[in-house]
Amino acid sequence: MTGQHVLNEISQAIAETRDLTVTDLSDDVLASDQPLVIRGLAADWPAVKHGRESVDRVIEYLQGFDSDNVVTALHAPPEAAGRIFYNEDMTAFNFEYRRIALKEAMQQVRSHIDLPSPPSLYIGSTNVDHWLPGFREQNDIPIQHLAPLVSIWIGNQSRVSAHYDFPSNIACVVAGHRRVILFPPEQLPNLYVGPLDFTPAGQPISLVDFCAPDYDRFPKFREAIKSAQMAVLEPGDALIVPSMWWHHMEALDAFNVLVNYWWRSSPSYMGPPLSVLQHAMLGLRDLPEAQREQWRELFDFYVFNPQKDNFEHIPEAARGVLNPIDEQSARQIRKMLRDKLL
Repeated sequence: MTGQHVLNEISQAIAETRDLTVTDLSDDVLASDQPLVIRGLAADWPAVKHGRESVDRVIEYLQGFDSDNVVTALHAPPEAAGRIFYNEDMTAFNFEYRRIALKEAMQQVRSHIDLPSPPSLYIGSTNVDHWLPGFREQNDIPIQHLAPLVSIWIGNQSRVSAHYDFPSNIACVVAGHRRVILFPPEQLPNLYVGPLDFTPAGQPISLVDFCAPDYDRFPKFREAIKSAQMAVLEPGDALIVPSMWWHHMEALDAFNVLVNYWWRSSPSYMGPPLSVLQHAMLGLRDLPEAQREQWRELFDFYVFNPQKDNFEHIPEAARGVLNPIDEQSARQIRKMLRDKLL
């Protein structure tokens, strides 16, 4: 049975406020494990003001910062209806990558505005400081102490399936509107996530079509919907997405721009957790059940539930990786892993 768009089944709105400005973003707000819509956070950005005025004005404004570097854009045919996804048998994607100048890409999107069923052009996660130097001098959130990676996303109507990001995230809408549907991390079993190593844009995604969910194929998705939260963001609005929350993003207008800030709550020299998962699949997943359970105990003891007194019987100078990880020990661990994996 195929259902209607899940928006008709979601009853919970993402919590929101209109009382925060860019100078009010305390570390407590940014470190929350719950999502938050901040209405008007970026409303004073010149880019947002141009975006509210017209598509041509915001394109002209963005082109004023263009560094003439080529970007990678995703191009999908009209029949994809904006969905960035796989082909029917999941042997490839339903789009192709194109290398194109940013100015040309924006003009292509502009030329499709009046088409009833345009092809999709999607420029995702493009580093602002590299491709639009100077943009942040006029349009920014002052969270430099978090060393964020700041990216811009440009395109026409698009649907990016539910996925998670390890870094925390503030997403600011510059032009167009965005529908966002969020799920807490524990909904993983109900989202029917696709491959880990063959993904449209780097992160594993839900295989459920949110516009027409197939409940015969994905019956547990009904459980996920019970925990879903939704919001529609306007130009100037921002959304805090905590680490590991699943987020389904829809760009609703004929021209859309979003700027987002990713940051880690751990030092940058720490390794990516997904690599741990992949290595565990290589070394642990297919062991006999009894051995997996024994390794579960080790992981709990050393990683997930380490107690302060676990290692007091070892002289501190001899604890090695059992001590808190610093940048030097992180380099040593990486070298050790490289040597063992060769």
